[in-house]
Amino acid sequence: MAGSSLKKALGHIRVLDLTRVLAGPWCAQNLADMGADVIKVERPGAGDDTRHWGPPYLKDAEGRDTSEAAYYLAANRGKRSITIDIASPEGQEVVRRLARQADVVLENYKVGQLKKYGLDYDSLKREKSDIVYCSITGFGQDGPYAQRPGYDFIIQGMGGFMSITGERDDLPGGGPQKAGVAIADLMTGMYATIAVLSALTHRDRTGEGQYIDMALLDVQVAMLANMNTNYLASGNPPKRWGNAHPNIVPYQTFPTADGHIIVAVGNDGQYRRFVEAGGRPELALDERFATNPMRVRHRDTLVPILAEMVKTKTKQQWIDALEAAGVPCGPINNLDEVFENPQVQSRGMRVDLPHPTGGDVKLVGSPIKMSQTPPGYDMPPPMLGQHTQEILRDVLGQNEEQITALREKGVI
Repeated sequence: MAGSSLKKALGHIRVLDLTRVLAGPWCAQNLADMGADVIKVERPGAGDDTRHWGPPYLKDAEGRDTSEAAYYLAANRGKRSITIDIASPEGQEVVRRLARQADVVLENYKVGQLKKYGLDYDSLKREKSDIVYCSITGFGQDGPYAQRPGYDFIIQGMGGFMSITGERDDLPGGGPQKAGVAIADLMTGMYATIAVLSALTHRDRTGEGQYIDMALLDVQVAMLANMNTNYLASGNPPKRWGNAHPNIVPYQTFPTADGHIIVAVGNDGQYRRFVEAGGRPELALDERFATNPMRVRHRDTLVPILAEMVKTKTKQQWIDALEAAGVPCGPINNLDEVFENPQVQSRGMRVDLPHPTGGDVKLVGSPIKMSQTPPGYDMPPPMLGQHTQEILRDVLGQNEEQITALREKGVI
């Protein structure tokens, strides 16, 4: 979806991306989708750690594995890659010069690590007074845990998410469970995107840049939403309910004859139509189950009966019957089924881009839909250092001799 920068919401913005792995790259990819020129700075010879987090790997035109791990591909489209050894004085100077040409700097180094290189906020603010500088760490720039490394899995546990996720402790398989994706990283990337856009708006109004301090733990705590306020209002920590709901019955998954479905009954009328569709209308007349408060009270009696009822039909039979009856329901799809879903296809959620290896890279599109400045997908995730010469020449104005000298010294 190429187009003029005037048709890109962030076509006037340049981002210097010093991040790696997931939270920072996710933020940078959001900005790239909206048209920002994102320059991804990577270590010479190694690059972003996730380049090596495979298999699986991207395949070339002949179906052979390349060196590009699928994990890396998920968070790095639309960027240009330059390799710079920031531990060297010459590399630090290149980064400082790039910062002078940037609107935003993103980094996720350990607290204080970039200061010794002269690449911290205070240093780069002297290079460009209105810079927006966003640091992403596990625990933030201050507090007793600031120096600890922060990993998503640990944050999910420490921030309370795993205390409310997983099967009930009194049922088989009960216990804490992490999410299937790195939600603390991903949500931090999303919150960081909001913060960066807010800071850019402030800069455009006042001419003032600022420093943004994002912490995975802060985000994990914040995103528990109503569970937080349930606790703060009652003083009682919420517990795990697996795929059930603490206040509504039935509102959970059920096994069918050939898979699982979700049934989300929101009122007594929907419950009545649910059991009628299953050939058990009497379950709506039984006083133990007639109202939601009574169903919650008698959950352990009712749910096994409903589970046996649901097993009598296939997943599709149930979905057809319940949709016709106006009972909220849905399948539990694997990713084959997700990408075959006509609604997902209609919404353009898969994007195929040509890749320098000769094959195509299959990616997931942005969920953002905008009428005037929609996300664009001009470039696939870059190869390591793919744009080093281009950036040094076009952004910094360096000639071939200067670039060759940096390469011979191992700076790039």
